[in-house]
Amino acid sequence: MLVEFSVSNYRSIGDEQILSLVPSEGKEYLNNIIEKGEYKALNAIGIYGNNASGKSNVLNAIELLDKLLYLSARSNSTTKLPYQPFLLREGYELKPTKLEITFILDEKRYRFGLEYNKNEIVREWFYYKEATLMEVMLFEREGDIIEVSSEYKGSPELINAAIEATKDNSLFISTCDMLNVAGAKLIFKWFDKLVSINGIETEREEMTTVHLWKNKEYRNKIKEYLMLLNLGIHNLDILIEDIDISKFLSNLDENTKNKLTKEFQGTQGFKTITVHQAYNKQGNTTTQLKNWDLDDHESEGTKKAFHLSGPIIRTLLEGGVLVIDEIEAKMHPMMTINSINLFLNKATNPYGAQIIFATHDTNLLTYGPLRRDQINFVEKNNWEATEIYALSDFSYFDEKDQSERPDINKEKSYFEGRYGAIPALGSFVEKLEKWYG
Repeated sequence: MLVEFSVSNYRSIGDEQILSLVPSEGKEYLNNIIEKGEYKALNAIGIYGNNASGKSNVLNAIELLDKLLYLSARSNSTTKLPYQPFLLREGYELKPTKLEITFILDEKRYRFGLEYNKNEIVREWFYYKEATLMEVMLFEREGDIIEVSSEYKGSPELINAAIEATKDNSLFISTCDMLNVAGAKLIFKWFDKLVSINGIETEREEMTTVHLWKNKEYRNKIKEYLMLLNLGIHNLDILIEDIDISKFLSNLDENTKNKLTKEFQGTQGFKTITVHQAYNKQGNTTTQLKNWDLDDHESEGTKKAFHLSGPIIRTLLEGGVLVIDEIEAKMHPMMTINSINLFLNKATNPYGAQIIFATHDTNLLTYGPLRRDQINFVEKNNWEATEIYALSDFSYFDEKDQSERPDINKEKSYFEGRYGAIPALGSFVEKLEKWYG
């Protein structure tokens, strides 16, 4: 369960910004709160904002932390770190990027973070907290100095070996994981259930769906999900077949053809077949069905729904965290709402999975059963740095009840500019009028 993520000095983000999933005191949609022991978190967060406001950078920062954990210890000592500081304010190019995440695992709260520049990990820390007890340090790193507490599980020999083996540009916890230190497995166990997706380019997610298709339980759930979206598909199947490499080699010489044919012999690929109902001349259903290749004949929205079906179902069944940028791209608003509702419903989300998404789809503000603290906005401040804030931070007063009604039309208020995070196009329109005079 994700509780909080913070980032500073990364791309358009200058000072520290916090994406919080801790529920506020609001009483609306209480089923949207999940609990793990003593801790609570929201099951969904939606992020709105103007183009170029930094929505994607917030989500990319989460994926960045994931990549640093898995790749840093595997790189060589001269590899540069993916350092992209905020460049519009003097001095920030000299500051480190900071990433920190707080999550719940086995009813304990863990907090892991780091600071780094292009050459080295400047700081690194890992803490845990159990119920009402004080937060306890597992380890702290400051430059070359790594201090490990007795609470960090693992043999002293392995931990000392990890301290010695940790390079300037690699994470201590990643090195511990490579050396099989028990205490490091906690964070990797949690991150194994974190999935980040670019909602515009979803082709790579298709491999996850194909892999899960082999499992009968996942296959049935994927089919149920796609039927829920009412895509006009009667059924679908994935065919595993040998790749005919010869059809790609027509312009090559015989020696190269033979070499590549031998190299790829036995390589398998897959084809997704969608099944549609056939109708007679009167428009009535028949016993016949029509089959065709998903990639050749289905819409881009249908393809995206299929690509995402595996990651969505896996996250729901395993209780992980799904991060999607541009969730509404290529999809009808009702498809987007139905997909998000799977996370908001305890019947379809029994394991406390969470979804974090960035979107321009304002229909969700009206028709999505989201709490005010589940709606976040991103916009740039007066020095063009990204800032994050939640709708629950707002309290608009009227003359009668001195508060903003819970049933206020959030979509209308957003377009009226009450919450910010919208483009200001007035001067642009006026200039166009002068152009076409």
